[in-house]
Amino acid sequence: MRPLTQTKLILYTLLFITLFNNYRFFKNLLEVYPLATNIGFILSLITVMVAIALLLFTLVRSKYTTKPLLIFTLIISSLTGYFMNSYNIIVDDDMIRNLLQTNIDESMDLITLKEILYLIFLGILPSYIVYKSEIKYFNFKEEFYSKLKVIGVSSITIIIAFLLFSAHYTSFLREHKPLRYSVNPTYWIYNIGKYISSSFEQNSKTIKPIGKDATIAETDTLPKLVIMVVGEAVRADHFSLNGYQRKTNPLLEKTSIINFSNFSSCGTSTAISVPCMFSSYGRKEFDYKKGRYSENILDILKRTQKVDILWRDNNSDSKGVALRVPYQSYKTDKINTICDKEECRDEGMLVGLDNYIQEHQQKNILIILHQMGNHGPAYYRRYPKGYELFKPTCKSNQLESCSKEQITNAYDNSILYTDYFLSQTIQLLEKYNQSHKTAMIYMSDHGESLGENGIYLHGLPYFIAPQAQTHIPALIWLGEESKKVLNITSIQRAKKKPYTHDNLFHTLLALFDVETSIYNEKLNLLPKKD
Repeated sequence: MRPLTQTKLILYTLLFITLFNNYRFFKNLLEVYPLATNIGFILSLITVMVAIALLLFTLVRSKYTTKPLLIFTLIISSLTGYFMNSYNIIVDDDMIRNLLQTNIDESMDLITLKEILYLIFLGILPSYIVYKSEIKYFNFKEEFYSKLKVIGVSSITIIIAFLLFSAHYTSFLREHKPLRYSVNPTYWIYNIGKYISSSFEQNSKTIKPIGKDATIAETDTLPKLVIMVVGEAVRADHFSLNGYQRKTNPLLEKTSIINFSNFSSCGTSTAISVPCMFSSYGRKEFDYKKGRYSENILDILKRTQKVDILWRDNNSDSKGVALRVPYQSYKTDKINTICDKEECRDEGMLVGLDNYIQEHQQKNILIILHQMGNHGPAYYRRYPKGYELFKPTCKSNQLESCSKEQITNAYDNSILYTDYFLSQTIQLLEKYNQSHKTAMIYMSDHGESLGENGIYLHGLPYFIAPQAQTHIPALIWLGEESKKVLNITSIQRAKKKPYTHDNLFHTLLALFDVETSIYNEKLNLLPKKD
């Protein structure tokens, strides 16, 4: 085989990726621009996609970078192609952050035979060809002029394409923005840069304090005991409390709870929603940097020195929320006493809480339980065998290989187990009805797509995400002593109003009687009696 120039090797590789790793993009594109009447524009778009990528790789190519970068791009493009094709997800910076913060056990849930085949045939084999290819290198001067020529030709090609099909590109860029979110590899490359930019800042950057004026007046004779349950990937329309035809909440339906049926999440992924729901920023103001470098509600409560806080986690982690408070991971049997061959169960987080409450009974207590809940795609692993009420179930993490009925059955069984877990949490709190002002708050972090319109899981950008990913279940249980001071009639009357994760911060401040200038009474879900 004759030696190739760097330009040719890069060009051939990018053509391969563009043509074989962009099924989702071309499928979506042809729905908007039918081939019969737009063949010229589509061919020009393919040319532009390759030209833009060629331009980017030309800027960083060298004797020591070309092959490693091409191999890395082939491997990642094969995997992103699989996930976009199989689950119709978008690999933006939030999705990258969510994937990097996923632990090994959760990552194993995502591995399928189909994914391995994608990796082998679209990633490893072409990478081997790149690795074995002989490259003809130039001296510094020749290389410099070669780069200029490629950059010039690529730029001119892009300009000509835009001029020839200006009307098409105007609609493509302005009216059909979501189309470019599935372009492989340029969109994920752009978002890796965006993720790095937002994540790796100066190490000296300090945490911004909030609510420094927060105080709690010692007026209550009874301490407060609040358990906050953070759910995982549960959509509101699969809660029978919200009218779902299946009895997925048989135990909660028998319990005196306040169900907020019109509740929306802050984000569509755990990495965004969890820090956002505990922050003082609303969804419209929140971003990763603010969440990372600002204190949250736990910091405020801790600063008062009158609230003891404990975070127990059966998910990946707290996403930075619990960095400055006591934290326990319940992912393994080292501490979780309720585990089976599938995984450690959420109910294990309740074991030992009686001891903790007894040891801290002189102070107010906030306990956060972060569930594994309905984490996909292996929904069948999220519940013990005894909760497999709805059958047949999808016994695979390759959701596209299962029927809609099988996926829904496994998903609903997971909610049945959450119903049990929440009822057990309430039973634990009921033991302290006389000695504490008790309450349980439950909110899912985000929803989940189950194959509607070919979309699975979650994580789509908020502005294009279906309601299944943003409409979440939320409910509150109150002990008898707590009810005495709250305006239950007003709360019940307003429970169907639209609420969001924005309300949690101010509701927790109100529950613990925290006085601070950043408190907003209008966002409190639990107003007190006049």
